Amino acid sequence: MTTSAFSVHSIEPFPEIKEGAPLADTIIRTLSEQNTQLQPGDILVIASKVVSISESQHVDLATVTPSSEAVDLSAKTGKPAELVQLILDESTSHFLTTDRGPIIARHRLGHQLTSAGVDRAEPGGAWLLPADPDASARRLRDELTATAGVPVAVVIADSDGRPDRRGATVIAIGSAGISPLRITEAPNGKRQEETFTDMVAATAGIVLGQRGRGVPVAIVRGVTYGSSDDGVGSILHHPANPSSPQGAAGSCSSETAG
Repeated sequence: MTTSAFSVHSIEPFPEIKEGAPLADTIIRTLSEQNTQLQPGDILVIASKVVSISESQHVDLATVTPSSEAVDLSAKTGKPAELVQLILDESTSHFLTTDRGPIIARHRLGHQLTSAGVDRAEPGGAWLLPADPDASARRLRDELTATAGVPVAVVIADSDGRPDRRGATVIAIGSAGISPLRITEAPNGKRQEETFTDMVAATAGIVLGQRGRGVPVAIVRGVTYGSSDDGVGSILHHPANPSSPQGAAGSCSSETAG
């Protein structure tokens, strides 16, 4: 599984995705308008936010009632209490990286993410992560492959902060058609597991989603990879708990109060 060179290019301009709009159809239509064709083995890296918009994962903050814990965290971090409540509702545990945040939370799906992947939407709303990012990736892969007539892989990417440093990187939260791990082996027999879909997501992150850029989809071409539908969920240390009742922030355990 050796890759010596590859290319990454964004699909732009890309139209604004409306809530509930069919994302795969929009991608194919945009590629056609730009006289671009998918090639066998292409990896489409798609920003999680447009997947959430397509899947109507919107919450009106006016419908959210903050708990006392959310109010306390709001005072520390400067985030609206309603938004903090959503973070708590979407997570099973959390901690602050500094006295004023950011909030690092373990999402119900098992991912550890800044703000549990909750993305503020103006005015007065927020976008949650896709309900099942691996399932979303499989559905998009199937639709794109069927329409384009060539086998492709899909990685759903999300921006994420690091507890030990400033700034954000890009990680994979869902995948289809590509093994989430790559195993490399040295001549002495030492083996190393690499979070391969994270590498792909971070590579695409160089051209994806900078503020104001409005580019939610990139094509990574020329990467050698194993085909798998195991998904990112298969490599998480903590299993998904998607049935956790929302709105029970008072029961969320805090690993540290900052």
